[in-house]
Amino acid sequence: MEETLYLLQRHLPEQLELDALIHEGARHLRVSVAHRVPMGDMELPVHVIELGSRSPQAPAIGFFGGVHGVERIGSQVLISWLHSLIHRLQWDDQLHRRLEKVRLVFMPMINPGGIWNRTRSNPHGVDLMRNAPVDAMGKVPFLVGGHRISRHLPWYRGKAGEPMQPEAQALIRVVREKLFGAPFSMSLDCHSGFGRRDRVWCCYARSHRPIPHIAEVFRLKQVFEQTYPYQHPYLIEPQSINYTTHGDLWDYLYDEAQEQHPHHTFLPFTLEMGSWLWVRKNPRQMLDFFGYFNPVISHRHHRVLRQHLPFFEFLTAMTANAGNWLPPGHRRESLTREALRYWFRDDDGN
Repeated sequence: MEETLYLLQRHLPEQLELDALIHEGARHLRVSVAHRVPMGDMELPVHVIELGSRSPQAPAIGFFGGVHGVERIGSQVLISWLHSLIHRLQWDDQLHRRLEKVRLVFMPMINPGGIWNRTRSNPHGVDLMRNAPVDAMGKVPFLVGGHRISRHLPWYRGKAGEPMQPEAQALIRVVREKLFGAPFSMSLDCHSGFGRRDRVWCCYARSHRPIPHIAEVFRLKQVFEQTYPYQHPYLIEPQSINYTTHGDLWDYLYDEAQEQHPHHTFLPFTLEMGSWLWVRKNPRQMLDFFGYFNPVISHRHHRVLRQHLPFFEFLTAMTANAGNWLPPGHRRESLTREALRYWFRDDDGN
């Protein structure tokens, strides 16, 4: 037992923190394990944590992190958010009332083996966010867009025709079971990567075409910027504006939701925290590969853990009050045109 605690403290302290939160908030949480990752003599759990309404008709939002093991800041910001919720539930009657009408789902560490190993991939060398059976339309960036050359290279998709990796299957199963049944649902998958801005991406990663719900995405952007004009400045946009990839799990899930639940609305987003913000202020981080994707200096780390909580709160409120901002038919058409002009016009302005 002592050796296990030592190893977790050294390689996966986030697991110890999450275990403590689960114990502390036990009376408010519904906890299950979607998968266990073998790691030496132990197994690392992929936890699923729910709180709020049990009604299948309640709107739902999922918070996901740790898909890429080197980007552990994604798991840490979600643990910070969960910590805040659990402690507020001890005194905040308003939060209790909100959770009567909305369901929150957390998977803070989807790839604990990758976090343990400090690798982008899972322990089998597969990049989980390139692992879905989805091919991009047209060319993708070499390697970065996903490839099948070798598991020893980053962004490896896995062998063609093989089942998806267990961690990817666990994520898909949870989204199907916990989010797809709700008339309205959202998800936020927390990552970090190169860039000087924090970006919130919507589908598609595989195509430059807009998703059918581009009007809803544009409306959410408008509401956030109108409601929080001085809040942390997120760049909300489709991922394909930056680059396209093969195998994106959220493309796969969005398309499935469209096909199987055409009368429901499922909006998946990715928070891509711009790690150049941290590297630029502390270039010594570049001496450690881990430092490319995570804030290292303590005060910057603490700032990141708190600065995204208002946005998580905003998305939760938007989920609970979806009927108050989702555009009706006539307004939806005009918003679609606005979104297309804003995000998808060509160099000639068309």
